Amino acid sequence: MESLNAGFAPVEHSTGKETATTPCLVCGDSAVAVVLDLGMTAPANNFILPDELARNSERFFPLRLGLCRNCGHVQLVDHVPPKVMFDHYLYMSSASSTLTEHLRDLARTVTKNLNLGPDDLVVDIGCNDGTLLEGFKLAGVGRRIGVDPATNLAAAARSKGAEVMTAYFTPDIAASIRNAHGAAAALTMTNTFPHIPDLPSLLRAVDRLLAEDGALVLEAHYLVDLMEMCAFDTIYHEHVSYWALKPMVRLFKEHGFDVFDIERLPIHHGQIRAWVCRKGKRPISNRVTEALSAEEALGLDSAEPYLQMAAKIQNIKSDLIAMIREVRGRGGRVAGYGAPAKGSTLLSFFGLGPDDLDYIADRNLLKQGRLTPGSHIPVVSPARIFADHPNLVVLFAWNFADEIAQQMSAYLEGGGRIVAPIPEVHEIGGKA
Repeated sequence: MESLNAGFAPVEHSTGKETATTPCLVCGDSAVAVVLDLGMTAPANNFILPDELARNSERFFPLRLGLCRNCGHVQLVDHVPPKVMFDHYLYMSSASSTLTEHLRDLARTVTKNLNLGPDDLVVDIGCNDGTLLEGFKLAGVGRRIGVDPATNLAAAARSKGAEVMTAYFTPDIAASIRNAHGAAAALTMTNTFPHIPDLPSLLRAVDRLLAEDGALVLEAHYLVDLMEMCAFDTIYHEHVSYWALKPMVRLFKEHGFDVFDIERLPIHHGQIRAWVCRKGKRPISNRVTEALSAEEALGLDSAEPYLQMAAKIQNIKSDLIAMIREVRGRGGRVAGYGAPAKGSTLLSFFGLGPDDLDYIADRNLLKQGRLTPGSHIPVVSPARIFADHPNLVVLFAWNFADEIAQQMSAYLEGGGRIVAPIPEVHEIGGKA
């Protein structure tokens, strides 16, 4: 396929016949078939400074999606060292008001369902800037600890009133927390579970820290929603796993835990919230068995749905490039809004660069002044869009389309156009 930027490889997909060398993260089987090949990409949150580009220090890694023929787990088959991605992290939960309110609602829900109070301990694994921990504070939970390897975010989390350990959540870290503070009534992981390649180590850590009657509550992008929405841009190196419920249930059961309830969530492109307890401690909700049956009917453990998704991706690519070319061809200006990690995947996947988009606006101060990974488009303040009124804005943070349409109302009312690429290229706000 032709791309606008000749420096990027064309989109490719696999027939499912190629077998990866990385074993399945859930069952350990070697029968992991490559079902989607996205080429070589830079880590999606590694926004670089202009002088780093001059030093040619950027690293690229293969990005391939694999399907385990044994247990049906979907995962990356090429892993990037965690330190490359997480020790200095530029994503902040509080940058989105939609996500902030979602996390506060999660804190209220967990506090109510588990009957938490001032004496209970909650540990948030991958606490980011402490937004969820702040929600637990508002909900009346007395003791709150965050664990996150990103040293640059620890101060923000501590400023919200929580104790923070800058570390990866290992069995030793879990034991040290328990020795100092006692067992945790609740453990939370919001979009951290998909990041972890060593799942047995994670569950040993959970086992060491969780109280006998406690619960782990996790949220993760749901494979069913990813496929239905063609949300291919969610695939990037941080997300080593793409969770369906069936392999998740298997994983926890093999380590002495039950997934006792699940919820489908609209946040992002669709997520699953799983409630996990020690085996036999709580009754299993009908929602778990119903979701397992629904997954079986979709055939996600075969290669065909992924081949169908690859064809949809090609259509999105063709439509978006044609739209950009039409605007640029008549002398118009094109910008982007939102610089999430998913935007990095899409830009690299489609071969878009600074010749195609003048800049990308984002509210996250940590990203402003940097360049997008791999594609090297400048990230600026949203004020830039209101100042120079580009003819077209491509919305890369499409999962927050409603929130952003409100933020951009003045631009839209002035005749501006915003298009979102997922699940197909479509205009948002203003006139369709």
